[in-house]
Amino acid sequence: MLELQGLTRRFGATLAVDQVSLAVPAGQMVGIIGRSGAGKSTLLRLVNRLVEPDAGRILAAGRDVTVLRGRALRAWRRDCAMVFQQFNLVQRLDVLTNVLVGRLAHQHGLRRAMVLLAGTFSAGERAMALATLDRFGLAEVALQRAETLSGGQQQRVALCRALLQEPKLVLADEPIASLDPMNARAVMDALRTVNRTQGITVLVNLHHLDTAREYCDRILAMQAGRVVFDGRPEALDAARLRAIYGITEAEFAAEAAARVAAAQPRPAVA
Repeated sequence: MLELQGLTRRFGATLAVDQVSLAVPAGQMVGIIGRSGAGKSTLLRLVNRLVEPDAGRILAAGRDVTVLRGRALRAWRRDCAMVFQQFNLVQRLDVLTNVLVGRLAHQHGLRRAMVLLAGTFSAGERAMALATLDRFGLAEVALQRAETLSGGQQQRVALCRALLQEPKLVLADEPIASLDPMNARAVMDALRTVNRTQGITVLVNLHHLDTAREYCDRILAMQAGRVVFDGRPEALDAARLRAIYGITEAEFAAEAAARVAAAQPRPAVA
């Protein structure tokens, strides 16, 4: 069980996350929606402790995550894997090595530095990485450089890297925002597979309401740093969406489409 109690974060005069309290049972897949600036990304970064809260607590299985320091904090970040919109792969390295980087979360101090510099991963770790790639249809590209892959493939590689941490929780921050519909579906299918087959809790930030409805057990809608809806996907109907955001579902979808278009890489000008 993940619990947030009055979680709050300010950036100057902006209240990014405003006293958010909620409980997420283990094994649930939660979609977090909201317009730009609603506080979705900050909320996930607070959970992972990439951003420190100004007030409130994060509890995981009853343990206070907000007081963790040093090795205990590193262990929490290992258990709480992040998947970002930007993939964050080392483009010049092959896919297998990028995935194996996830195992560094299990190393400490000098041993971690030696593995990172020399790439001396064990045979067992390499087998684990290959099995994970194979599971998501990527084994055949294991020795290709990451830069040769499509955006959807790179995002699935990033998810494989996260899984090599052996996390209990996956936080996915707009993982499909820059992908075309086909690749977006492949990534969401992969996240749902992780959730359903391994029982890993997934919190995923999304701009597409239809995607959240299709894949998630529960939807949180955020506005101005607050959770303004928390319930089953079917309960967030057109009338409720208009009451929350003051726009129609079609207008919400149009905003999401515009954001996706803006995130697409532009072709180089000759």
